Amino acid sequence: MAPMVARKTRTPVLIVGGGPVGLALAGELGWCGIACTLIERTDGAITQPKMDLIGPRTMEFCRRWGIAEQVRECPYNPDLPQDNVWLESMTGYEFGREVFPSPKLALSPPQTPERRERCPQDMFDPILRRWVETLAGVKLRYHTTLTDFHQHADGVEASIRNANGDEETIEADYIVGADGGSSTVREILGISMSGNPALTYTTNVIFKCRNFWDLHDKMKGYRFIFIGPEGTWSTLVAIDGYDRYRFSIIGNETRRTLTSNEVASQIRRAMGKDFDFEIQSIVPWVRRELVADSYGHGRAFIAGDAAHLNSPTGAFGMNTGMQDAVDIGWKLAAMLQGWGGPTLLESYEAERRPIALRNVEEASANLRRMLSPRLGVPYRLFEPGAEGDAARAAFGEAYTSAMKHEWFTLHIHLGYSYDGSPIVCPDGTSPRVDPPMTYTQTARPGSRAPHVWLAPGRSTLDLFGRGYVLLRFNKAVDVSAFSEAATRCGLELEVTSLDHPAARDAYEADLVLVRPDGFVAWRGDEAPADAAAIVDVVRGASDTKHYRTMPSIVAEDRLMV
Repeated sequence: MAPMVARKTRTPVLIVGGGPVGLALAGELGWCGIACTLIERTDGAITQPKMDLIGPRTMEFCRRWGIAEQVRECPYNPDLPQDNVWLESMTGYEFGREVFPSPKLALSPPQTPERRERCPQDMFDPILRRWVETLAGVKLRYHTTLTDFHQHADGVEASIRNANGDEETIEADYIVGADGGSSTVREILGISMSGNPALTYTTNVIFKCRNFWDLHDKMKGYRFIFIGPEGTWSTLVAIDGYDRYRFSIIGNETRRTLTSNEVASQIRRAMGKDFDFEIQSIVPWVRRELVADSYGHGRAFIAGDAAHLNSPTGAFGMNTGMQDAVDIGWKLAAMLQGWGGPTLLESYEAERRPIALRNVEEASANLRRMLSPRLGVPYRLFEPGAEGDAARAAFGEAYTSAMKHEWFTLHIHLGYSYDGSPIVCPDGTSPRVDPPMTYTQTARPGSRAPHVWLAPGRSTLDLFGRGYVLLRFNKAVDVSAFSEAATRCGLELEVTSLDHPAARDAYEADLVLVRPDGFVAWRGDEAPADAAAIVDVVRGASDTKHYRTMPSIVAEDRLMV
């Protein structure tokens, strides 16, 4: 009997991992017209949401993809105030709170058309999945595991085990591992991670309690931080805003496994009395402070938790991974569409790894601030009377001030920049030096293009998408050299003339070249003599030998008023 031949299939991009980052990458590619296959070893169901905050930059991506409204309409309770509270227990002393409006009443900051949204992973992943399933050429394969892969000059050959347990081979041009902290792709590539592998061992508990807010005198909120004589020991968040809660018992660097009885006892301690609740799941985990030493090489890359792991203090993890997905996504599309230069993919690590280092460090700093009461709580903090009141007032004021770093993080979500990127043309201006909690928009090359309202509901960000956009604030400037250079190499370029003083003030130049991901690649006040060289730099091809004669896909000039 002849041996069975393993089935072979082919895809331009193989994505390993079906969490939000993998789904976002599949969506970005499909949205750009690139076929891809995503494999996920599980069925994709979420029993313990790892995240619940969709940051404003991620919401801008969702706006770009056309799914922002679906995220805003997720089934999280829109009426629940989003206050953060620090207290002894739900029936004990409250030390302070940072007040935030409910999702229904929240407004977007002036720097972005999108506000942050409360949408837990078990609500967000299905939104992404439904969208991705509508995109032509995108295949989602669950219960499918990567067992090995190897690269060659023209692509990647991956060995997988499919839903039936059979071995199979997938040939691809590229592979991206979005397969989490224990990434198989990262392991096969031999990439190490640097940092602290164990900040704290923590136990997450999902429990239900239908009458939670009737059991104590505390005003409603989203997150509660519990502080006892030993310092900060647990947190509680309203995971769906109704009757499901995530309780986190924060340990230290020592691994410890808690029994269900111990977990229940800690939940009662946080309430301050006995009450009825239903534990749905218990998951021990470890907070890490790690960044991969490399983001990949050749035709294989990593993204999301496979590339960086941080404490969830600040909601940077998934949101940083979504930025990875868009960055590598448009660059892979460029390579497969034929206009990406030979060094374009090298810019992925150059741009994204420094941002991961920054965000991981910021998350750890937030954790240290949250756990700072472990260094010693004030004398009389838990005692009744005037002296106890004075101690609580002083402690609450100091802790509230320190924790503002975690609550006001627009500079982290929107203010990251790709200084030093090989595909950005610097203009000689210096980076802004803002206070840590301040974000000022700038169109300095390497920065996110500023948001300005052009009309009700219409943002400058809505101008950017699948190709490059050349904003022209002075229609007298001749940009034909840019158009001709783009035509020669097949780069999609749309020239958009804007007669809008506020936008011109925000962009600070008559000409601004914006990438598909909404980042400024070049700007200037005059048509450059070296437009072709600029086009080569921003597409990862620094000399004209990489030009190919391709059909013109330069869009006709459009005038925006």
